[in-house]
Amino acid sequence: MPEIFVHQSAFVDEGASIGSGTRIWHFCHILSGSRIGSDCRIGQNVMIGPDATIGSGCKIQNNVSVYKGVTLEDYVFCGPSMVFTNIYNPRAEISKMNQVRPTLVKHGATLGANCTIICGVTIGRYALVGAGAVVTANVADHALVVGNPAKPIGWVCECGERLADNLKCDACAKTFTQTENGLILDHSG
Repeated sequence: MPEIFVHQSAFVDEGASIGSGTRIWHFCHILSGSRIGSDCRIGQNVMIGPDATIGSGCKIQNNVSVYKGVTLEDYVFCGPSMVFTNIYNPRAEISKMNQVRPTLVKHGATLGANCTIICGVTIGRYALVGAGAVVTANVADHALVVGNPAKPIGWVCECGERLADNLKCDACAKTFTQTENGLILDHSG
């Protein structure tokens, strides 16, 4: 099994769990109680908070903080300088850590550069949040959302390409069916 790589400038607190093949780069801080799966890429200046969970195969770009209450399933991409929150209405003078709202980012989702994810939402499987978007509500599976607040403008394939109106991917030829939770891969063909 590949070993874990931790750059000499990074800090990994005792009690953090890191899977094999994961690479942690310059100036990162992995806090106690955090769990990182195997084969992840943790970019420069990333903080993984206590009790945060990162699945396997995730890529977290530079300058991202993954706070307590955030769960990333496998193969989630976090773009540079995107933001998670975990307290809806924080105050510096009042401790509200008992009010952490959990955030779930499902398998294969992409969170674009500089987007903000307001705590308490779920980002669906293979959804794509556009750069700079502010997500204030749940995002359906395979949805493409942009803006402030983020609104759906289309659908994306598992390969990351925008789907045609007929829900077929021009890049990989997969077809999808729309459900109340977003899209599902069409296995009938």
